[in-house]
Amino acid sequence: MKYYLISGEASGDLHGANLMKSLKNLDAAAEFRVWGGDKMKNEGAVLVKHYRDLAFMGFIEVLFNLGTVLKNISFCKKDLLCHKPDVLILIDYPGFNLRIAEFAHQHGIKVAYYISPQIWAWKKSRVH
Repeated sequence: MKYYLISGEASGDLHGANLMKSLKNLDAAAEFRVWGGDKMKNEGAVLVKHYRDLAFMGFIEVLFNLGTVLKNISFCKKDLLCHKPDVLILIDYPGFNLRIAEFAHQHGIKVAYYISPQIWAWKKSRVH
């Protein structure tokens, strides 16, 4: 199977790498394309974007980098359509991943939220 994982921080990179190890045990032909970090890359993934290039914290920093954020969302959508994964696996990173999940769902790509955003950190009403 072709797996596409997205994580926007170091802890997600660690969880993603551990998930990849488990998936490889179940699926020897597994292919991984990721937005993550060194740990997922070291597990054999094609690293599309490193989380260091994605992490903007706080309203002001996000505002100053809004163009970059929007370009990353657009690039991710195009990359998903180009590589047509069997499943998109999202790890936390809700500001980005919730937008990508909706897009992927609209295009028939299976979506799994491996580690969903924390309710205490995000609006409870977003949980379905």
